Amino acid sequence: FGEKLSLPQVDRIRWHLFPEVRINAPQQDLFGDSDDDPDDEHDSASNVSQTLVPEIVRVMDIQQEQLAKSLGDGHRVIHGVAGSGKTLILGYRCLHLSQATRKPILVLCFNIALAARLRSFMSERGIDEQVQVYHFHEWCGLQLKTYHVDTEQGARPLWERQVTSVIAGVERGDIPRAQYGALMIDEGHDFEPEWLKLVVQMIDPDTNSLLLLYDDAQAIYSRRQLGFPLSSAGIQARGRTTILKLNYRNTREILTFAYDFSKEYLQAQDADDDHVPLIQPEVAGASGPQPVYRPFKSAADEYQYIVRCVDKWRSGGKPLSSIAIIYAHHHQGEALKSALDQAGVPAAWLKSSVHKKTYNPADEKVTLLTRQSSKGLEFDTVILSGVGALKDGEDDMPRETRLLYVGMTRAKQQLLVTSGSTNLFTDRLQELAHQAV
Repeated sequence: FGEKLSLPQVDRIRWHLFPEVRINAPQQDLFGDSDDDPDDEHDSASNVSQTLVPEIVRVMDIQQEQLAKSLGDGHRVIHGVAGSGKTLILGYRCLHLSQATRKPILVLCFNIALAARLRSFMSERGIDEQVQVYHFHEWCGLQLKTYHVDTEQGARPLWERQVTSVIAGVERGDIPRAQYGALMIDEGHDFEPEWLKLVVQMIDPDTNSLLLLYDDAQAIYSRRQLGFPLSSAGIQARGRTTILKLNYRNTREILTFAYDFSKEYLQAQDADDDHVPLIQPEVAGASGPQPVYRPFKSAADEYQYIVRCVDKWRSGGKPLSSIAIIYAHHHQGEALKSALDQAGVPAAWLKSSVHKKTYNPADEKVTLLTRQSSKGLEFDTVILSGVGALKDGEDDMPRETRLLYVGMTRAKQQLLVTSGSTNLFTDRLQELAHQAV
């Protein structure tokens, strides 16, 4: 080449040689050439700096690439912050193992919509027959059906009885162990210890291949946040753990905003190899517009504003598939869907298990979903709505804060937060908005 290559030049070469380390390039800005309010004309968000992470060549750093390629046999645990590329590593691991094992590979997660996205990922790469992707409770139901095991009777919810029925079926020998050549678990932070102990038994001992992906900051379904030793669930984590602190998904501004909003409940904590630590995220380098908070006097005004924004972005050429509207309660989703329909804006509302299972991220529609359903997904543009309607009691604050953190960190390039009433969360958002001025 004549002289020593610069890091951007090295990244460009790596991008061409190793397609598996590519990260999708960002789309256009959320607000185009104007401010976040569609009625304002002054320019504010057009000067987006991508000098540190080139738009065409956005790749994992060398440490992460080496990790994706060098995961050895046995059990592996990856503690990664939101946006650190955990799911991308899982996908590459599946590609590698699909050529090395005869038995099927099982991929489990908690979120139904994420399972649909992962199935699409495997299908695009032609390994969907070898790699079986399910959300955990779907897999339990399939096990009962496949091996003709009856679901226990009782007053508990069906999904709970299905899980205990599978556990009992495995103990009796009605459901076989060692069904899979490898097991990948995404969203491990939402798995109960009994669930992990169950699925670890499904790994063929000849391969003993397990990959557990985890982020304690996104643990929203359990108050314990996997406060138990992984060894108690049969996971051999000691000396086999890796921590990913770099966030590739969000801009510096979005990640700082989300972390500052949530840090009272997301303080970094250390743990040994057999427990999972809480990690403070670090930004990989991208920069962009500041997140925007917009309060309104009523929910109706809030929803109309959201629809006007989406309609304007669509008119400006922004793909609807790159936009997500995240809400907290069903009635909010219903009102937002009605407002979008009236404006003629196509929307994929993930309101039920059926809709989540059939979700296709490539459809040219706005995605309308809850904070829980958004886990594991990402969009160029995120509107986090209905914040003022959340419960802000002392017992509610930790969980609601974590859920809001999850919603905020779904945004890759632009984040708009809205409310139609006031509470402690909106007070905090106002503080952050003033600090950013």
